[in-house]
Amino acid sequence: MATTVINFKPKQVVKRLIGVLPERAREVMTKRYGLGENNERLTLDAIGKNYKITRERVRQIESHALAVMRKAKQYTEEKPVFDELEKLIHELGGIVVESELLEHISKDVSIQNQINFLLVLGHPFKKTKEDEDFNHRWYIDEELSKKVHSSLKNLYTNLKDDDLIPESDMIKAFLEEVKDVAEHYKREEVIKRWLSLSKKIKKNPLGEWGKAGSPNISTKGMRDYAFLVIRKHGSPIHFKEVAKTISEVFNKKAHVATCHNELIKDPRFVLVGRGLYALSEWGYMSGVVKDVIKKILEKNGPLSKDEIVQKVLKERYVKENTIIVNLQNQKYFKKDKDGKYSIVG
Repeated sequence: MATTVINFKPKQVVKRLIGVLPERAREVMTKRYGLGENNERLTLDAIGKNYKITRERVRQIESHALAVMRKAKQYTEEKPVFDELEKLIHELGGIVVESELLEHISKDVSIQNQINFLLVLGHPFKKTKEDEDFNHRWYIDEELSKKVHSSLKNLYTNLKDDDLIPESDMIKAFLEEVKDVAEHYKREEVIKRWLSLSKKIKKNPLGEWGKAGSPNISTKGMRDYAFLVIRKHGSPIHFKEVAKTISEVFNKKAHVATCHNELIKDPRFVLVGRGLYALSEWGYMSGVVKDVIKKILEKNGPLSKDEIVQKVLKERYVKENTIIVNLQNQKYFKKDKDGKYSIVG
């Protein structure tokens, strides 16, 4: 993500603002927000133990310190800084994941801590803590926030467990949900930021969206990676190519033999030729060539050799001779006087 050039020096602004506080309150705020040399943000409990006071007392000191700073003339003098941050949040979509907002401004943790402190202190900024549905987020406009949240929930509700949706389609679907928001928010980068608010809707490494809990999105192993690779490829693919693509796209070491073994074990995949795998969901019959012939005859009744060959070739990438050899196995198949084959027994 591109770094934003801000027109103020956060460290100097923070120094001027906390400079209005008594020494202990200044120390508490420095520890609480990681404004010191080591960038560590301490909990209320940790600070309480440090000063031998309760966490509730620390919370009171923090709350009082914020109130004192907001009433100080230094706070009024820093209005351009707060205005700039407000403008930035609007530009990013009016509601934005906390980590994304801070990283957008700087990769430096000390600067991120200082910006976080300014957001907590500033009147226009509202933060909602993470819950089971959403990440930590900052916003300005309450109505916009409610609209985006409800739209994300609707989007999730309409997703099936195994849905894999191209990013362009997901953006289009979300735009439909938020069609009555201001026009300047209806930009691809804003919609993607809004999508990142959700913990329940995620994108996989191939750029496809779905439910975060789905193995198609939160890929956990070789089989899940292979499923996405073959699905993206759209047609049967050799297991060596699957292993190679897994290594390249997911940056995971995929040994060819291991990949082959995993594909054999998983019912999501069907071996349709020498080393060639397809997805079961594409409708390919499972089993070796003999099994495919049996299933075709069970479904269609007696068929000629040419009819059987034609139908098997739709299910398997094999040579015609392989089909004919299997067909001549009298243990499984018999030929009648009309030259049509059926199943023995």
